[in-house]
This record gives sequence, C-alpha cells and structure tokens, in this order.
Amino acid sequence: MQDQDREVTGGVDTHRDQHMAAVVDTAGRILGTEAFPATAAGYGQFAAMDATTWPPGQGGRGRDWLLWAGLARYMAGEGVAVVELNRPNRQTRRRRGKSDPTDAEAAARAALNGEADGLPKTADGAAEALRALRVARRSAMKARTQAANQIRDLIVTAPDELRARVSHLETDQRVAVCARFRPGTPAEPAEATRRSLRCLARRHVDLSAEIDELDGAIGQPCAQANPALLSARGVGPDTASALVVAAGDNPERMRSEASFAALCGASPVEASSGRTVRHRLNRGGNREANHALWRIVMVRLSHDKTTQAYAQRRRAEGRSDKEIIRCLKRYIAREIYRLLTNPPIIPAGAALRQRRQQAGIPLRVVAEAISSWPTRISELERGLKHDVDLATRYSLWLDLHQAPA
Repeated sequence: MQDQDREVTGGVDTHRDQHMAAVVDTAGRILGTEAFPATAAGYGQFAAMDATTWPPGQGGRGRDWLLWAGLARYMAGEGVAVVELNRPNRQTRRRRGKSDPTDAEAAARAALNGEADGLPKTADGAAEALRALRVARRSAMKARTQAANQIRDLIVTAPDELRARVSHLETDQRVAVCARFRPGTPAEPAEATRRSLRCLARRHVDLSAEIDELDGAIGQPCAQANPALLSARGVGPDTASALVVAAGDNPERMRSEASFAALCGASPVEASSGRTVRHRLNRGGNREANHALWRIVMVRLSHDKTTQAYAQRRRAEGRSDKEIIRCLKRYIAREIYRLLTNPPIIPAGAALRQRRQQAGIPLRVVAEAISSWPTRISELERGLKHDVDLATRYSLWLDLHQAPA
C-alpha cells in the first residue's frame, strides 16, 4: 500500500449502508480490505486507499446496480476505469464460504484477470431521469389496477339494487358512477359498500390523473434523448422510455446488436446436446425491455404491411405464431440498437414551424403539398408526434418553397 508506483485493482461488495472493498496488485496479491460507508465521504475514503495509483488501475463490483450507482459515478469522476461483475463464482464460494471481504476480493480478481468486463451505466442523463419517472408510473399503474379489481369484487357481494346498477358497466363507466355516490350512515352494509366504492373510485380517478401527468413528463425526456426512436413504427413514449432505460445513458457500452438483444431477452439460447441442435426461449434479460419489443411487434402485426407479409410467409413455412413473434422481436432489437447507438438526424418540429411561419405559409398548404393532414403537421410541429418520414418530407418541401404558393 506504500508503493505509490504500483498499479492496483479494487473490488467492492456493495450494501445499502456500507461497502466492503478489497485492493489487489497486478500480481494478484491482496493489499488490503476495508469497509467504508455508502456516502460521498465513504467513496473518498475508498479512493484514498491508494489514491495516486487509481487512474491506471480499475475497479470491479458485485451485487445490485442500485446500491453501486453512487460509487460508480464517483470513481468514474476520479478517472478510474470501472467494470461490473454480475455474480461471484459459485464453485469457489462453495469451497471457501461467504463473507463480504471474500466477495470484494473475488470482484477485484475478476476485474484484474478480465473476467469482468461489462461497463456500468453512467446514470447521469435522460435515461436515469426516465428510470425515476417509470418507477412512479409503474407504482401508480399497479395501485390503479388494484383499485379497479377491488371495486369489481365489492360489487359482486353488494346488495342486489346496487349490483344491478353498476355490475354491467365497463371499468371507466363504473368508476364514474361510483365516484358520485353520496352514502349515508356507514353502519348499514349497503351504505358502507357505497362509501367504500366511492373511496376506491375517487382513488382510481386520482391515480389516472397521476399516470397522465407522468406520461407527459416521460414524453419530453424521450423526445430530447432520442427523437429517432420515437419515430420508429410502433414506438410510443412508454415503449421508448423502457428501451432507453435498458440501454442507459451510455448505450455504446453494448458492443453489438447481439448484446442488446441478449440484454432484452430477445436472443435465443442454445440448448444443443449430442445430435440434437436446438435453441430455447430466453427468459432472462430486462423484462420491461422485452415487453416493449413485444408491444412493437403487436403494433406492426396489426398495422404494418411489411410485417404482416413476413408473418404470412413464415406461417406458410410451418412456423407457429409464438415463433414468428420471437423472430420479429430479434429483428426489431437489431433496429432499436441502431437507433440507440447511431440515431439519424431528424428535423425538429419547432424549427420546422418557425421556418413555415417566417415564410408565411399556412398549415393547410403544407399538408396538401406533402399529402398529409393539418392535424398531423400541427402535432409534429408541437412535438406531440414523431414521424421521421413526415418530418423529412416537410423539411425538403420547405427548402424548395420559402414563400406561399
């Protein structure tokens, strides 16, 4: 630890309140282990274990990204190359037992020998903002679904008159009716049920308003982070945010489109043995990103003629619908990877609107000229819709017509 010319590698076993660190040199000798609090001061304490030799070294870690994010950002700011280790070697753990210093040492050795080479997310941009917003939205969605189910179940056991009034209604209509109830004394079962239904219905309404607010908040960072992704067919703000969060603020850490497909659980896993050569379904990866790919597939199967023709051709070859969906998810993962890592330049709607107004061109004239509707042009200009083909045609037309016809 006193040799200031020595390159070192640190490993960290992360926990909520404190982390355990181990430092090894290039020969694999342990130079020291130390616990430090999971605070900014503690991160500085870890960096000071061999401060002058950290930059040429590197650090590795185990456990959960949420516990590791603060330290990773701090060390990256100090110029330390940081890599992630998914899990310690299970065979070694069974032989040597489990302890925090042992896990930290295993992380350091994995970073030293190149076994751990995954780059962590930087978590300092739009993707991290979207992740936080999606946490709140997911919670609100779950609570709203729970409220709707409780309303349905209370109606099943409600008195006949009340049940006949609302049991045949759809969820939104049922919520609207129950929210207007004016119950009487709660000592009576019928009135107590009406009061409970009103509380649950008003909760449902409040949660719906909260979800709408979060949807609007999610759309803005998505448009700023990657407008090309929102322009892809079948991709909306919620779907795009799930994919951006999965890729992180530094999508270049994914070395190929195959690695992104594996991250999304859209890559088939080999399950061959002997003469049997086959692949099985990948049940790993980021399941929210996997679901986002599934939604894109469903939209394109419903509205995209090219995708429909592909599905029809594969059915003629004897493929099942599930197999076709898996193939499409893999193809779409390749497309999304290119949009995340090398997005094309898309004309901004606000800039197009400014150019049109400066030239004095009415919205109706533009819509007729490029075979669109004024409403779609207006949505494009205000950033409510994203369409790369429409924006490109609009920009090219403005280049040729800077004055009203």
